[in-house]
Amino acid sequence: MQSDKTTLKDLSVFAADEQGSIFGLLAHTTTQAGKEVLRRHIQSPPDGYEHLLQMQEVVQFFTRHTDVWPDVITNGTLVMLEKFFDETDGHRAQPSGVELLFGKYIQKYLNKQEYFFTQFSLSHITDLLRGCMQLTSLASLPDVPALLKRELELMAREMVHPLTSVLLNINKDTPYRELAALNYKLRREMKSNIQRLVSHYTRLDAWQAMAKATLLHNWHFPVLLPPATSVLQVQGLYHPLLPQPIPYDIALQQNQNFLLLTGANMSGKTTFMRALGVAALLAHLGMGVPAAAMRISFLQGIVTNMHVEDNLIKGESYFFAEVQRMKLTARQLQQQGAHLVLMDELFKGTNVHDAYECTKAVVEGLLNHPHHLMVLSTHLHEVAQHFSTNSSINFAYFTTQMAGDDQFLFTYQLQKGISNDRIGYRILQKEGVLKLLQGSKENT
Repeated sequence: MQSDKTTLKDLSVFAADEQGSIFGLLAHTTTQAGKEVLRRHIQSPPDGYEHLLQMQEVVQFFTRHTDVWPDVITNGTLVMLEKFFDETDGHRAQPSGVELLFGKYIQKYLNKQEYFFTQFSLSHITDLLRGCMQLTSLASLPDVPALLKRELELMAREMVHPLTSVLLNINKDTPYRELAALNYKLRREMKSNIQRLVSHYTRLDAWQAMAKATLLHNWHFPVLLPPATSVLQVQGLYHPLLPQPIPYDIALQQNQNFLLLTGANMSGKTTFMRALGVAALLAHLGMGVPAAAMRISFLQGIVTNMHVEDNLIKGESYFFAEVQRMKLTARQLQQQGAHLVLMDELFKGTNVHDAYECTKAVVEGLLNHPHHLMVLSTHLHEVAQHFSTNSSINFAYFTTQMAGDDQFLFTYQLQKGISNDRIGYRILQKEGVLKLLQGSKENT
């Protein structure tokens, strides 16, 4: 499944403040390297339906076996291994017999740092091997998924090496001459094996992190459907970054693939679309989603059209940036496979009449692509009214309750139909903007 940087930004997947991002909710890896593998997995999810099913099976396996993850491997383990192998060039010659005989005393008293570094590094390599051996034993479990079993078998293959048993038998009493000889051989004979072993481990680290996040947040695994028909049905959907979210229900399918959202400013339209996009992305990572239940067909990609920026250097206006993003969206829809398209208030960079005409024309074009799933929010009540009799469009809105002239209650409840709420001017009045401006006039 494809999603570009703009889509990931619109959905708050990554952010400078990790705690305020979706990635921050998922990053339960043991190691920093595993965290980077998880980041790449989010940027490049499984590219086919069968692969996605296999990935979901792996994450489900780790949710059933929460006690199998080895604690002997830490982030420090991988940091030490990287440092150890980066210093290979400093050990070009095999230690001589004299060096081996007197090396312990020379190193211990004249170069304590290198002596203890060798001991410490070898102990971390031993920890890696022991932890990976613990993981490879999972291959014998009856419910181990095929994808995970293949990964474990590849991991086990890297440990089939004459030095493995030697490493597993070293301890604090191992003579220095053995450590020095092992230090030299390891750097030259097993470096590639260890590095590939680390790659397998970090991949598993990312997978188990998704399982841990699914359990921690009490998310539920979606039913993944083949791409033959476009379906997206969710009950109890919510945005996982909100402290007290309001759940939504939504259903999109091939004969009614377009949801047109209306509602007042701040009523919850954008949050809803982001929640939907996040759930679709998480489903295509193979993990649980923030919803009570979800059925979703495999999507070729997610495209958002929520927040665009003008470009001062290129001399491109905000409206031109909106047009370019819509052009990219149209190109994506020409590809094979269904996409989820999320559009928030199109053409904000022009006047109301132009925005209406442009939005209407775009919607008419989008309706020619019934195999894609689309959501559009708009303040333009006239757009919704224009398409009100179109059977391909689902209409929903967020209610705003009024209490007096300046009191608003946003329920964040999704209702069927079209809203005609208009509270922008009242919000301007309530916040005292007009009084401030009037006061500025009187003070001149």
